[in-house]
Amino acid sequence: MLELRPTCEHCNKKLPPDSPEARICSFECTFCESCVDEILHNVCPNCGGGFCPRPVRPSHNWKNGNYLGTYPASQKAVFKPVDLEVHEAFSYELRDLPPEQR
Repeated sequence: MLELRPTCEHCNKKLPPDSPEARICSFECTFCESCVDEILHNVCPNCGGGFCPRPVRPSHNWKNGNYLGTYPASQKAVFKPVDLEVHEAFSYELRDLPPEQR
């Protein structure tokens, strides 16, 4: 079950459960769209993987209790701004590889 973390790990921007700007890697590291595109170059600073839009959990109980009311978003923010110099060196070769080839 995805945690649906509430903020961008780098800039601390709020990313509510229905945010179309939230991006996650396969380990659920969570960043906003602008940090992923403009700063991280689609390279997760924690694992080197790529990012995808985070799915939106339904806010209404359409079926079987599978919604935010039963499975609420996490309130635990992870805020650890990326060291830009270190990330630049780390991501230099990875950013030109598609995530599925990393």
